[in-house]
Amino acid sequence: MYLILGLGNPGPQYELTRHNVGFLVLDNLAEKHRIPLTQHKHRSLFGQGEIGGHPVVLAKPMTYMNESGRAAQALLNAWNLSPDRMIVVHDDIDLAPGKIKRKFQGGDAGQRGVASCIEQLGTDGFARIRVGIGRPENKHQIVDYVLSPFSGGDLEQLNEVVEQAVQRVEAILTEIETQSNQTTEENTE
Repeated sequence: MYLILGLGNPGPQYELTRHNVGFLVLDNLAEKHRIPLTQHKHRSLFGQGEIGGHPVVLAKPMTYMNESGRAAQALLNAWNLSPDRMIVVHDDIDLAPGKIKRKFQGGDAGQRGVASCIEQLGTDGFARIRVGIGRPENKHQIVDYVLSPFSGGDLEQLNEVVEQAVQRVEAILTEIETQSNQTTEENTE
């Protein structure tokens, strides 16, 4: 089983903001794989199902971004999962809009939801899908920028970027399982 955690802020005022791109990806992943996000527990809105034959829990923390680690910890504990069975999808101001990168561990790069997860879990050993939202010209406008809605060209490419991020999550699940099977085979020889 894997936990796929989309980071964002709860509430309608944040729905289409740059900071909620993790929620947007998770919603699309849930729709594509027919996993209803209807359960509200463990500080999250979540659902269980399968993606490519892999059992998953899809979850959106109902904490604010800076407290995402509390939800991550509660969800991992509920299913007795280790952090290496978690994939976090989040916005990244250091990537241009439309760019997506995978990361399997490391620092938080200033992303407070990821920082909260690392702090709460005591490890950086989890996979991430970083979805680029770009950064404002003035560094003092970062908070207003990430909490503002997508607009113009960014809004036009949003659906394409979200679909690419969904595909990256699906690919990571396949890769993790393949690596796990190879390790098991090596240990049995």
